[in-house]
Amino acid sequence: MTIELNDANFDEIVLKSQKPVMVDFWAEWCGPCRIVSPIVNEIAEEYKEKVLIGKLDVDSNPEVSAKYGIRSIPTILFFRDGEIANKQVGAVPKSNLVRKLEELF
Repeated sequence: MTIELNDANFDEIVLKSQKPVMVDFWAEWCGPCRIVSPIVNEIAEEYKEKVLIGKLDVDSNPEVSAKYGIRSIPTILFFRDGEIANKQVGAVPKSNLVRKLEELF
């Protein structure tokens, strides 16, 4: 299950997490985001014991989006110990996301 992230809870959930975190920056109107969303949901289910998976709507949460320089969506950021460890911009196959996620361990 994914966690709904926003400007108010982002720091507490993502930056203070003891587990690695994968954050999907998306928007309702974004076609490629709709392609990536079910993949992110699958990964969230498969890795629920090891990783936090969150989604952040860029239109509703401009502060976090600006802080991380999100200019294209979907963008997926991978955090470890409160720092960005990796990044993926654009729609990609599940295997690409899983590989970057596995690198966090």
